[in-house]
Amino acid sequence: SMQHANSGKFTFHVAKGAHKGIIKKTIEDKFKVNVIGISTNIVKGKKTRTGTRRIETLKSAWKKAVVKLKVGQKIALFEGGGSTSSK
Repeated sequence: SMQHANSGKFTFHVAKGAHKGIIKKTIEDKFKVNVIGISTNIVKGKKTRTGTRRIETLKSAWKKAVVKLKVGQKIALFEGGGSTSSK
């Protein structure tokens, strides 16, 4: 998703019940940007084998939203090498 940030597309992990209207409103309010388009998809859960007995478990499915912003707008969280404060 960091490769798409240069072209104005940003990827988010969202609640499974969230629809495009809610996602658009939340992104615009939180980051003060204009959303042009949203595409969503459900990412299937993967099977993993853990423990000494190698028991197979299933990770839960989750929803991904790719948000396209108006030309020239950015979200500061996705900028590489941004200022970080350490405490």
